Amino acid sequence: MQNLIALLVAAPLLGAALLLCGGRRLDRSGHLIGTLLSGASFVIGVVLFSDLLGKDPDARTVHQHLFSWVPVGGFRADVAFQLDQLSMTFVLLISGVGTLIHIYSIGYMEHDERRRRFFGYLNLFLAAMLLLVLADNYLLLYVGWEGVGLASYLLIGFWQHKPSAATAAKKAFLVNRVGDMGLSIAIMLMFTTFGTFAFGPVLHAAPGASEGKLTAIGLMLLLAACGKSAQVPLQSWLGDAMEGPTPVSALIHAATMVTAGVYLITRSGVIFNNAPDAQLVVTIVGAVTLLFGAIVGCAKDDIKKALAGSTMSQIGYMVLAAGLGPIGYVFAIMHLVTHGFFKAGLFLGAGSVMHGMNDEVDMRKYGGLRKHMPVTFATFGLGYLAIIGFPGLSGFFSKDKIIEAAFAKGGTEGWILGGCALLGAAITAYYMTRVMIMTFFGEKRWEADANGNEPHPHESPKVMTIPMIVLAFGSVFAGGFFGIGDRFLHWLEPVTSHAEGNSPVSAAEVTIATMVLLVIGVGIAYLQYGRRPVPSVAPRGSLLTRAARRDLLQDDFNHVVLVRGGEHLTRSLVYLDHSLVDGVVNGTAASFGGLSGRLRRLQNGYARSYAVSMFGGAALIVAATLLMRAV
Repeated sequence: MQNLIALLVAAPLLGAALLLCGGRRLDRSGHLIGTLLSGASFVIGVVLFSDLLGKDPDARTVHQHLFSWVPVGGFRADVAFQLDQLSMTFVLLISGVGTLIHIYSIGYMEHDERRRRFFGYLNLFLAAMLLLVLADNYLLLYVGWEGVGLASYLLIGFWQHKPSAATAAKKAFLVNRVGDMGLSIAIMLMFTTFGTFAFGPVLHAAPGASEGKLTAIGLMLLLAACGKSAQVPLQSWLGDAMEGPTPVSALIHAATMVTAGVYLITRSGVIFNNAPDAQLVVTIVGAVTLLFGAIVGCAKDDIKKALAGSTMSQIGYMVLAAGLGPIGYVFAIMHLVTHGFFKAGLFLGAGSVMHGMNDEVDMRKYGGLRKHMPVTFATFGLGYLAIIGFPGLSGFFSKDKIIEAAFAKGGTEGWILGGCALLGAAITAYYMTRVMIMTFFGEKRWEADANGNEPHPHESPKVMTIPMIVLAFGSVFAGGFFGIGDRFLHWLEPVTSHAEGNSPVSAAEVTIATMVLLVIGVGIAYLQYGRRPVPSVAPRGSLLTRAARRDLLQDDFNHVVLVRGGEHLTRSLVYLDHSLVDGVVNGTAASFGGLSGRLRRLQNGYARSYAVSMFGGAALIVAATLLMRAV
């Protein structure tokens, strides 16, 4: 069975090669080829999963070595794969949800003349992400990491004829390059510290390394995770990424790119467990981001950007849980999987709404769509209930576990982190209820455009609604399935380890608190948007609302601190170069030039002058000799 591991990556990679290099002859069948090869990867994953289930829990790590990539002296890099419970979880999520998004895209991109290329990019994205989670060493993981960055750039900017899409793609690419520097530095530090970058030897030797080295490695890994998973301070690209086609948003936000950072931290858990300072920074980043994203989501009228703020917030929950160490690793991954179902469903639902509304994204121009799109309304509604943590649905089981784990950290830190997680749950209930009401309830608010074309809302075709129904099924049942008998915990524990912690509050008290806050959040949203007409133009709002509409000024901050700061730094360096470096060099040259010019005057060509010089020199030598003898 271990020989099948490489096929998980090879299938979508073959699809990408065929569709991107096969030319126009594949235009009519390209979408089918891409979908079938993505589905083939999922089928192989299911076969490997059933094989792992037949093994003892401690014997479920399987390796496949393909070849030695860079064998140079003591430096050895292999192309080899590691399949265990953690990577298997990601394989099923990536290939399963990814295949559903491929199927959905057949309908969504039906009339796009570049559909074949789009499916080639989707296959490339899946192949890169599968390589990332299956690599058995950090250097090969880095290859997948960069592949994901490339594929995201191509997909976000797929409609590059739109300046906003081209700009968004460049922004995502550049911001992620900052994070990628962190991963490259971490790999270098690993090699100088441990002599290798393979998972097994590095994580085995990590407890014996100095805390300073592990802290540096941990912080660099966190920087990388912040870039890929859109965490503070590298979160600014995520909202702009909505310029890509909606299936891309679903793929990036649910199953692939933004989950890569959570995987990296969890896979490197031993390093963070032995670097408490780095681990503390991880929890702070997660707590800040879950509130940051939730607040941004409250003020967005663009349905996709509201969901983007939600993704940022939910990934913040996962990073917070991963920063809790063995208390939270399992629950970070559990929420990642359940989030993969309901967030993919929400984005595909948003795409279905746009499909029936002439690509309109402004929720203030929706209203009453539940009557026109019953399937979309039902599936989107189940995803909505799941993400706010409605009892019995997926988010209820996974997010509540993270809140419990935050309190279980103990002490003042536990109360602060738990409080942030609870507050985030309340805000989530508010902004998602706002999205639900503005889109599907109330009276219709759409109007004819400048050309006189009025939207005619209608349900999407079955090729789009069937994937939404499947994802809604996962949104409802996945959390309960994982939670019964701690099934998911026992599955991952041999890889991630687990500790109970020491919580000052019980699970029942956490549940009661989250339910109270859920009701408060839903109630406030209902009073604001359900009981009052939704204005066609957003009111000016408070200072916080205006800031949230501008993503809490994250781009302004980056412009002032990084862009303007970089300009001032560059000007200062140029001035230093001109005034000091060039001044020293040019001044030295001028001094020697002036000295040589003056000495040159002594060479006048007259014999009498040379004779006087010789006589004077001889006289000085005689005088000096006599003086030395006298002394």
